[in-house]
Amino acid sequence: MNKIEHIGIAVSNLKEAMETYEQLLGTACYKLEEVESEGVKTAFFKVGESKIELLEASNENSPIAKFIAKKGEGIHHIAFDVTDIRESMKELAEKGFQLLNEQPKDGADNKLVAFVHPKSSNGVLVELCQEKP
Repeated sequence: MNKIEHIGIAVSNLKEAMETYEQLLGTACYKLEEVESEGVKTAFFKVGESKIELLEASNENSPIAKFIAKKGEGIHHIAFDVTDIRESMKELAEKGFQLLNEQPKDGADNKLVAFVHPKSSNGVLVELCQEKP
């Protein structure tokens, strides 16, 4: 893993959260995006070399909607930049980590992504991110 790519924060109202984070971070959101396959709307903020991703559910069956219903707003996941997502997935599986994806899938911000189940990473949902070629 190369670096922390971003921290994902689940929010109930993206517009209100964007205003809060623009004030908190002193910078504007640089990208809004909807990932229909995940039922999520996202807003990205650059903080140094890392990013903050705000996530709002776009439908009631979204993993973000379920997360907020169960735990409320807050940190949803931590994402790590990797050079070769398939190789990273293979290595983690060989080490006994439970992956939520068999193959990488399209994610926000021009990334291929895969997730590690929180049960195998001390309660933290881990996302692997690789820039799309």
